[in-house]
Amino acid sequence: MATQARQRLLESAERLFYADGTRAVGVERILEESGVGRASFYRHFTSKDDLIVEVLRRRDTAWREWLAARVEALAGTAADKPLAVFDALEERFGWQDFRGCAFINTIVETADPTSVAHDVANEHKVAVIGYLTGLLRDSGHPAPEPTAQALHLLMDGAVVTALRERTPDAARRAKQTAAVLLAATPAAG
Repeated sequence: MATQARQRLLESAERLFYADGTRAVGVERILEESGVGRASFYRHFTSKDDLIVEVLRRRDTAWREWLAARVEALAGTAADKPLAVFDALEERFGWQDFRGCAFINTIVETADPTSVAHDVANEHKVAVIGYLTGLLRDSGHPAPEPTAQALHLLMDGAVVTALRERTPDAARRAKQTAAVLLAATPAAG
């Protein structure tokens, strides 16, 4: 069971890292925001990098649960679910605090493919591709794995475009492209 201090550290760090980036936010700022002392910080985390990894793991779980719940709510049938992912992204892109993908941001900021933070961010991306593969398989799609990779590429492109353009429209355009891709895939057999 997490202590209150640990919980405050995680919540403050997640908010600050997402808003300003992991490199720009130092331990002092996290301590100030959370109201937790330095000794308590080091009782819970060995370093800022350890905190970053834990924040990413929590965000991964929360984000994938959010996505699955929104897709379930937005799609009428299993066949609708792969495209409903883009409807969910459109909603997210419209949120006031939208600052892109925390995992893409971490990969860019870390710039070290051997770091644990990079590994955790990559694990998130692999898990999302796995989720998309499951949606496509459940919908009867004849080529779920490669198509999931393509849909994920569209998702990440939409995230970056939405951040650059400051509009949720990128999700609609990505959904249109995804629909063409799904329609063009030859039927099995």
